[in-house]
Amino acid sequence: MTQLRKGSFIRKVKDIGMGGALALALLSGTAFVSCSSNDDESEYSYEETTYGKGIRSYIKEVSPGEFKIISEENVPANSSVAIVSYLDGHKDTLNPMAAKALIDQEIRSNPHMGYHGGLSSMLLYGGMGYLLGRNSSYSYMNNYRDRMDAERSRSFYANPGAWASSRSATLGVESSRSVRTVTTRPSGGRKGFFGRSSSGRSGG
Repeated sequence: MTQLRKGSFIRKVKDIGMGGALALALLSGTAFVSCSSNDDESEYSYEETTYGKGIRSYIKEVSPGEFKIISEENVPANSSVAIVSYLDGHKDTLNPMAAKALIDQEIRSNPHMGYHGGLSSMLLYGGMGYLLGRNSSYSYMNNYRDRMDAERSRSFYANPGAWASSRSATLGVESSRSVRTVTTRPSGGRKGFFGRSSSGRSGG
C-alpha cells in the first residue's frame, strides 16, 4: 500500500488506505481512504476522510486479570486514549498505537480472543477497537468485533450506563466524519504540481 505523506507527490496511485501511519489516521483524525488515477498519469484524485472526534476509554481491573469498561467519551481526534486502572492502584495511559499492539499480540496468541475479560478484549470490543477499525489498514479488527454478539459484548461494560456512554461516543466519532474528493493536476507537463480542486461532503 502506498502512503501519501504531507508535501509529497505520488504520481501513480491505485489505492491509498487510511494508511499505516496511525499518526495521520487516528492521532490527527485525518486519513486518505481511497485513490484512483485516470489514464493520464499527470492527474489523479483521492478521497480524504477526516474524523473530528476521538474516544477516551476508562477501563478498570475488577479482579486479577479481569477488566471492565467503566465509561467512554468523545475527545478531540488527536487525544484518543485508554486509561487503565489496576488493582494495585497504578494507572496506564494507552494511545491508539499501544492499544493496537496489545490487541495484535492477543490475536497472534489467541485467535478466539474476546471470550474472556482480559485487557485486550476491552480494548478491541470497546471504543478504542471501534476507533482503530475505522482505519482501513486495521479493518481486520472488525472481523473479530463483528462476530461478538451484542449480549456478550455488553458483559465487557461495568453497567448499562457504561454501555450507553460507549454507544454515544462511537456515534459521536461517526457523526464527525467528513469526506472530500481532491483532484490534483500538474501544470505544464510532468513537472510542476500546481492545480488542485476539491469538493467536500460530511457524514456517511
